[in-house]
Amino acid sequence: MGRGRVELKRIENKINRQVTFSKRRNGLLKKAYELSVLCDAEVALIIFSSRGKLYEFGSTSTTKTLERYQHCCFNPPENSADRESQSWFQEVSKLKAKYDSLQRTQRHLLGEDLGPLSIKELHNLEKQLEVALSQARQRKTQILMEQMEELRRKERELGDMNKQLKIKVSMEMSSIEAEGQSLRAFPSSWNIQGSTSETISFPLQIQSSNPMEIEPEPFLQIGYHRYNIGEGSNGYLINSGFN
Repeated sequence: MGRGRVELKRIENKINRQVTFSKRRNGLLKKAYELSVLCDAEVALIIFSSRGKLYEFGSTSTTKTLERYQHCCFNPPENSADRESQSWFQEVSKLKAKYDSLQRTQRHLLGEDLGPLSIKELHNLEKQLEVALSQARQRKTQILMEQMEELRRKERELGDMNKQLKIKVSMEMSSIEAEGQSLRAFPSSWNIQGSTSETISFPLQIQSSNPMEIEPEPFLQIGYHRYNIGEGSNGYLINSGFN
C-alpha cells in the first residue's frame, strides 16, 4: 500500500510541530541546493520560524539575489530622494541580515538552538570551540608565566637589598665594637704623668652643705692689728696687739 496523503493543517502538538519543521526545512534547503547545482540557477531561500529565527540559503549570495530581485520587480525611482531612500532601505536590509546571522552564530557558540544544525554544522562548531579553547589556554599560560617571571625578578631584588642591609649592619657592628674597645683602653683615673714619671694626684675636696661649718685654714699674720669684738661699755670690746 502506498503512503496516505497528509492533510495540510496546523499541527497542534508543539513537539511534533517543531520536529516536522526541522525535517521539512532541511529537505527544502537540500532541494534548493540541488536545484542550484543541477540547473545552474541562482537560488535564494529565506525561512523564518514561528519563534522568529532566520534560516537562509543562497547559491551565490542572498543579499545579491535580493538586490537583483528588487531591481527586476520594482520600478526605478524617479527622483534622487526616492533613490536615496531605496539605497538606505537596501543598506538596512544588509545590516539586519548580517546582525541576524551574527546573533545566530553567537547562540550556537553558547550552546543554544543547536537542534536545527546538521551533523556537519555541529562538527564545524565543535572545531571552532576547540580552537577558541586552545587559544584561551595559551593566553592564560602566557599570563601566568609573565607573572611568575615578575615575582622572580622581585625576589632577586629583595635578595640583593637583604645582602646590602646585612653588609651595612655588619659594618655598623664592627664600628661599635671598635669604639667600645677604645673606651675600655682609656685610663680610669685622672692622673697626670710628668716628665720625671711622677704622678700628681689632686685630692678630692668635699664641701659642707653649711658654709659656717667650714674650718678656717691656719694663717700667719705679720705687721697688722687684729681687732676682736667683745663686750664693753658700749656693748663692744676692742683689743689690739700683735700676734
